[in-house]
Amino acid sequence: MSTTPRALLEVRELRKHFGLKSGIFSKGAGTVHAVDDVSFSVQAGETLGIVGESGCGKSTTARLLMRLIEPDAGRVLLDGRGIGEPGAQGLSVRDARRQMQMVFQDSFASLNPRLTIEDSIAFAPIVHGLSSRQAKSRARDLLAKVGLAPERFAARYPHELSGGQRQRINIARALALEPKIVILDEAVSALDKSVEAQVLNLLLDLKTELGLTYLFISHDLNVVRYMSDRVMVMYLGKVAEIGPVDAIYGRTAHPYTSALLSAMPSMDPARRTQQPPLIGDPPSPIDPPPGCRFRTRCPYAEDVCGERDPVLAAEGGGHYVACQMKKAGSGHSAAPAPIASPPPL
Repeated sequence: MSTTPRALLEVRELRKHFGLKSGIFSKGAGTVHAVDDVSFSVQAGETLGIVGESGCGKSTTARLLMRLIEPDAGRVLLDGRGIGEPGAQGLSVRDARRQMQMVFQDSFASLNPRLTIEDSIAFAPIVHGLSSRQAKSRARDLLAKVGLAPERFAARYPHELSGGQRQRINIARALALEPKIVILDEAVSALDKSVEAQVLNLLLDLKTELGLTYLFISHDLNVVRYMSDRVMVMYLGKVAEIGPVDAIYGRTAHPYTSALLSAMPSMDPARRTQQPPLIGDPPSPIDPPPGCRFRTRCPYAEDVCGERDPVLAAEGGGHYVACQMKKAGSGHSAAPAPIASPPPL
């Protein structure tokens, strides 16, 4: 009997709320629902793209995975072991970070300006027990892998490099502990387009060469399509849609995803945007509206959309969407009819 392979990374009902304080007595001023019951999985060797508007929870999710901030609820399992959980089945945060590393958007702020490039890359391996000689040898090997000649760049400082070169250094530094997963949080968004293309191709080459798994966070839908095997769309702290890249871009099921894709720039005059794909701003993440959080901007919203939260419904082929229009028997006028139960024998 065939079994589904265990995911390398599993995220189960991850939640993070930030309490706000105001006034002289620091009284509560509401709660920011940054990430609300987010669940997904990533198979070894694939790239999961994460997209959505600013403030949808993409970067907060990444920081929760890395334990840069502590979640309020939920579990993160790396190769079947819970990160930060006690016992033999748990995995310490230190050990998890050996297997999962992150590349941030700001290439300059990510590097210590007082350390040479070689020392920056070698720092983490030394902290994790490698000798200085071995760590610096690995640093030079990684410099060569990311396309920077070690004899030219090892002794330089971050301010002596361009943005593209610094981001290559950050990629090399993320690979220094030989991780299984690399989280790329807007890692190319601050680069010029020509440099961006070089870094993207470098990431694809490294993925093949080193057998890496990526979580690729970006607001650029064209880049996500180029890089990803599957795509997860987030809106106001929730997963709106997730599935294979061809399904998300070719058989879009959620109105929010459709609006995002219609906003993509096109060189085809026949595909010019005549009307804005979305009207209005997203609701405040401070105590968001009940039910579907997209309903305040959705042209198909009905009463049922505000009465209960939508759940991810299967569209087939690993494609899931959280929309009342797609859930059989939800009560929405466009929803499929409920599946009739078989008569009793």
